[in-house]
Amino acid sequence: MTTRQGGVSQQPWGELNLGLFAGDDSNSVLQNRERVAQAMGVPAVYLRQVHGSHGVAIDFQTSPAVQADVTWTTQAGIACAMMAADCLPILVCHPSAKWVAAAHAGWRGLSGTEGHGVVETLAHAAKAQGLNTADCFVWLGPCIGPTAFEVGPDVLEAFEPSSQARGLSYNSEVSSWFKPKESHKFWADLAGLARMRLEAVGFKALYGNDSSLPWCTYSQESKYHSHRRDAVAKGGSGRMAAYVWLTA
Repeated sequence: MTTRQGGVSQQPWGELNLGLFAGDDSNSVLQNRERVAQAMGVPAVYLRQVHGSHGVAIDFQTSPAVQADVTWTTQAGIACAMMAADCLPILVCHPSAKWVAAAHAGWRGLSGTEGHGVVETLAHAAKAQGLNTADCFVWLGPCIGPTAFEVGPDVLEAFEPSSQARGLSYNSEVSSWFKPKESHKFWADLAGLARMRLEAVGFKALYGNDSSLPWCTYSQESKYHSHRRDAVAKGGSGRMAAYVWLTA
């Protein structure tokens, strides 16, 4: 997972911005991506992320124009990449099988449609490879935290039908991740909602973001890009990326 440090982009995108469509100079972004590729030792496939739940398998011929918010591969030497600047990146691997995956989980992609979002796409992709989700390892990256992610009732309501479709108790399972505030708004715990959905489809080994302040992109300004914090106030926000790949 990258931070905002170590690149060539100027403010307000400084320094390591990996998003080509964030308003930054494209040459700077390409230089930043090359720095990351050199550090990893493998190239990455950057997709067109659209806050959906569609997934795609990648290989060395995959076009960067492909629209998807979940990706996986069985080929060594090519990295799954998910960009984020407040949304939650999710990385998945298996301790023995040659399969890795990544997802981009904003609230829309996480809630999905009729109970199917990016987490369910990850689970289906794992099962299609003959893998048990309980055997996989999951890492949750930084995202906007529960003390900064202000949402309206529409976001809470988006998770209600999906929780019912999955047999979850709305009151006990979903509302616990939304803390009421004034003017009919809520503080939402995006990482907590993701952990709930991951556990519901059988993922047990969850690591990384525990919803604590050090993981909050909005609050950790010197370390992380945050679209909600910077896009309007500073005129632009960079993008970070999470990567996972297989070695030979």
